[in-house]
Order: sequence, then structure tokens, then C-alpha cells
Amino acid sequence: MNIYQNPESQAWAALCRRAEQDNSLIAERVEAIVERVAKEGDAALFALAEQIDGVRLDSLAVSEQEFLDAEASVSDEVKAAIENAIRNIEAFHRAQLPSEVRVETQPGVVCVQRPVPISRVGLYIPGGTAPLFSTVLMLALPAKIAGCEDIILCTPTNKQGRVAAEVLYAARRCGVTKVFKAGGAQAVAAMAYGTESVPKVYKIFGPGNRYVTLAKQLVAGRNTSIDMPAGPSEVMVMADGSADAEFVAADMLSQAEHGRDSQAIVVCDSVAFAERVTEAVERQMAELSRADYVAESLKNSRAVVFDSREQMIAFANEYAAEHLIISMEDAWGVAAKITAAGSIFIGNYSPESAGDYASGTNHTLPTSGWAHSCSGVNIDSFMRKMTIQELSRDGIESLAQTIVAMAEAEGLEAHANAVKVRIEKR
Repeated sequence: MNIYQNPESQAWAALCRRAEQDNSLIAERVEAIVERVAKEGDAALFALAEQIDGVRLDSLAVSEQEFLDAEASVSDEVKAAIENAIRNIEAFHRAQLPSEVRVETQPGVVCVQRPVPISRVGLYIPGGTAPLFSTVLMLALPAKIAGCEDIILCTPTNKQGRVAAEVLYAARRCGVTKVFKAGGAQAVAAMAYGTESVPKVYKIFGPGNRYVTLAKQLVAGRNTSIDMPAGPSEVMVMADGSADAEFVAADMLSQAEHGRDSQAIVVCDSVAFAERVTEAVERQMAELSRADYVAESLKNSRAVVFDSREQMIAFANEYAAEHLIISMEDAWGVAAKITAAGSIFIGNYSPESAGDYASGTNHTLPTSGWAHSCSGVNIDSFMRKMTIQELSRDGIESLAQTIVAMAEAEGLEAHANAVKVRIEKR
């Protein structure tokens, strides 16, 4: 892992660059998959499961027996862990439920903003190298709390055509009953366009590989909303003399094991500390079962050393990390100056994995610098805001001159007339 000491500001953009991905090589393939599913429906899903994943499926929908088998096979320890996580995630997200806004902007003119749940949402749960049943909790629970009527879940299977038991158990525990065996770009297309089995949804949520990400971006430009742009996972750790190098190394590795294109960065105030972190990373990595993934992702990782606290903060804001851990003196004071991050973790005892699983915050977060303009998934993600207004006779009369003057100035006579006819009719 390279160490950079007091880099000039003009070099920051390069240091903030994520792993390069040439999506042009797969974009044509993704578009072909999406178009095929849109045209052929279930037949395309069956064919693509066999062609891409090597799985011959008997059915796309997960059966009731499969749900029961999954519940029986999940250990009591994992069930207890899921229950604890559910309690915390529910508590934090239920507290986010918005209230209706009602304002009388002037006498006789009442304006309302009403939060309304999205009626049908689609959740994509990766299955690949690590079936992420925790993501089921992070997406299905807020959807349920928000009041979404239909929650559709798609996830790939193993080579035997089975969905991970923990994914099914978590889905059932969160109130999801419609789970379909579909992965990759084809799952996104199925939820975006609908097939004979998979209902069309109005918004798609969930992380995934480059195929999934490109498919989400493709359908977002056509007919279906998505949660946010997403890329490889990342973490930045801000550390000073109060931090523990072993903790920092563990946090960096926990993110690096997500995938070969993940990124971990430590921003600290001394070269000596950066070297201790590097040594700890090497030592801890040797004990990991996913060391091959970690070794690849560490090629995208680095340590950046600044003499001043202000520069550390400025660099963190430039990077806009998905996960930002602040292991520094007066960490809350530092956090108050952070303007761009997906989720912030305060102090030596707040690992990123706490937010990934069970503290209560959501782990579906903006990556690749999107934290400059996007929020992570929250209750609002599953809702839309609808405005309502009522004008009394006195209200329209009091606004008439304003509306007519503005409409006529824009050359929209019919707009002005819609007011005039009401005022003139006694």
C-alpha cells in the first residue's frame, strides 16, 4: 500500500480516483440482456439462468416449501442475530417516518405535502461470492415500514438452483413473500419491465456487480426509478495519535474483502502511523479466507498523510467516502465539518461492520463520490411526496392579480383565463 505525504491539492483528484472500470466492454452485453428479457419474459430468464449461471431452473418463484426448508436450516445463532439487527434497524428507520405538512400560505390558500409510499418496489440481493442476507434487512424493513404494498425480491441461486437459506429466512422475517430466482442484469430487467412471473415495479433497490449496476442505469433512463448510482464498495479511515493501527487495518480489510475493485484509504497525521497500519494490514490479511480478493483491492488502496487536521478534513470531503470512520480526538467535532460521506462512524469502537449489519443505520450507500449529491437508502427512498392545495373563493380572489400578471408576462393567456373566468363569475 503506497503512502503519500502532504500531497499538493492539485494531486488530490488522482488520489481520490476509484478503481478504473471499462464498462464499454460489457455495456452491449447488458443492453442485449435487458432487451431480451423485455421481449421474451420468463423464457429469457430461464434461458439466461442456464446460459450465464449454469443453472436449469424448474420455477422462477421460490416455493413455500423452500421457505420452510430455509427456516429449518438457519442456525439459532444466526436467527438471534437477525432478530437483534431487525430491532435496531426498525427503531432507527421508523423514527424517520415523515409527517404531513399543511400550511395556509395566505388566507384562503391551503397547501399540503403528503408522504405516500411507493406501492410496488423491487429489491435486488446479490448472491455471488457472499449472499448478502443483511441487505434484505436493509431494504425490506424500510420498505415495509414506509408502507409499500408489494415488495418483490430477486436473487441468484447456487448451482443446484437454491437460494441461500439466510436470504429466504430474512425475506420471510421482513414480510417479503414474493422471491424470484433471477440474478444479474436479467433480474433488473425483469423487475423493470415485468414478466409472466415477476411483477413490474416502480423503483429498484440494491447493490450488485457491474452488470447489475449498468442494467439499473439503463432502465432508470427509460421507465423505472432506482435507488442511486452505485459502484465498488469503499472506506476511508481518518486517524490521529488516538487511533489504534490494528483497528484501522481491520476496518480497511473488512471493506477490501467485498471485491477485487473495492477501495480502502487511511488519512492520518504521521508516516509512522501509516507504516504501522500497512504492517498490520499485511499481518491480518494473511489470516483471511478471502485474501485473494483483499490483495487485489489493496492495489486500489493507499495511505495519505497530512500535517494538519484541516487538510485531513478537506481531503475527506473531496473524496466523499461511502463509509467514513473518524478515529480522532474530538471525532464529533471533525464529523461536524464533514460535508460529503455516505455514513460516518465515530471513534475507535465504531467499525464499519456495525453499520453493515446491526447498529440500525442503512448500509445501502452512495459510492464513487456520489455522496457529494446523494443520500444513502432511508425511509424517504421508499416514499414520494405529493402536494395538494385548496383555494377558497376568497383565496383565488386574493391571488388572482398575482397569477394573471405572471401568466400574461409569460405569454400564457389560457393560464390567466383559468383565473379570470372564476373571478368574473359571481
